[in-house]
Amino acid sequence: MRAIRPKKSLGQHFLKDLSIAERIAGVLPETSELPVLEVGPGTGVLTRFLLKNRQPLTVVEIDRESVAYLNAHYPELQGRIIEADFLTLDLNALFPAPFAVIGNYPYGISTQIFFKVLEYRDKIPFCAGMLQKEVAERLAAPTGKKACGIITVLLRAWYDVEYLFTVEPEVFDPPPKVKSAVVRMTRNRRTELGCDETLFKTVVKTAFNQRRKTLRNSLKSLLGANSDIAALPVFNRRPEQLSVEEFVELTNILNVPSTH
Repeated sequence: MRAIRPKKSLGQHFLKDLSIAERIAGVLPETSELPVLEVGPGTGVLTRFLLKNRQPLTVVEIDRESVAYLNAHYPELQGRIIEADFLTLDLNALFPAPFAVIGNYPYGISTQIFFKVLEYRDKIPFCAGMLQKEVAERLAAPTGKKACGIITVLLRAWYDVEYLFTVEPEVFDPPPKVKSAVVRMTRNRRTELGCDETLFKTVVKTAFNQRRKTLRNSLKSLLGANSDIAALPVFNRRPEQLSVEEFVELTNILNVPSTH
């Protein structure tokens, strides 16, 4: 079967360095027997190493040509190659029990992939993969760093996020214009936030949408009639300066009905 040409419309950059692929596959916990879902396997460079692990492997690929290639070259995956868009999959129907997610994620949808993982956080105790370096730095940014953003806080509420290593453009076909990086996310022990989760998300998103402003200014729309609480010291700060716990506390402050 002829080689597949990467499609610009799908943001495809095929990994060609086997040592990098082996290294990515190696970030899965060695003691785990969780089923694994690989997102966007392409030509199966990472897949071949994942198949060497003990965990049962399923792959989801949106590109029909890649699906045909995988079927032809990886007969051991028969019945476990799903031709679909990961972002639209019902993962509960696919996996009745917990599973891990891994992949060389398309740059254009990597953040959406992690938001999807968040939706299924009680089913996905472990997630890892390669994405654009700038996005990886944002996911793993510690509190106080400028790289902190909405996805940083929302992920950190439920996962421990590690930036593992940087990957140069030359190991891809075609080479992307930016560097890549591999991250690992492990579910933490938090079972509930201790605040209204919907409001928590709104507070985080609203705060970072005007990140250069202090919380007193960026959260004006949420303060409403509770403008008297704006004198609290926390409102002097900017969003990247707050930990998850402080965002939880802030959410509870904003959730108190006005006495006026």
